[in-house]
Amino acid sequence: MTAQSLALALTYGLHLLATVAWVGSLAALALLVIPAAQRSLEAKAYADLLERIQRRLDPLGWLCLAVLVGTGMFQMSANPHYEGFLAITNPWATAILLKHGVIGIMILVSGYITWVVMPSLRRNALLRARGMDTPDAARLQRRDLLLLRLDLILSVVVLILTALARAA
Repeated sequence: MTAQSLALALTYGLHLLATVAWVGSLAALALLVIPAAQRSLEAKAYADLLERIQRRLDPLGWLCLAVLVGTGMFQMSANPHYEGFLAITNPWATAILLKHGVIGIMILVSGYITWVVMPSLRRNALLRARGMDTPDAARLQRRDLLLLRLDLILSVVVLILTALARAA
């Protein structure tokens, strides 16, 4: 095994690991944790859970993104179908371009969840725990779950586009 093939194998492994961590955390949150927490926890406990999840998951998610970008660029440059930046001359390049567009949307959605929705949800849950009326609580919870599910759906689209690129 050459040094180049070993480096490529390592980047594939890291890329897959980061993908599993990111998509797995999205699936767990969107399909299991958040719906169960909304149905079963009191306002204060829900706020505490959201804060703890965000404190642990945000660094992991953004680290995964950095790993995905770095390893993805290395893999792309090593691919024989790669003909240069924005050179859309084959099915592989089309699938990769679409994949990167969807990833850009995922990054925007994730940033919005991280820096807008989650702080609003925690603040709202803390106010409810103090007995204050928060008429937008249900709307915020629905938005959070909708955005998490959107990110999950987009991640599935990314995986499909990856499969199309690999098949090209």
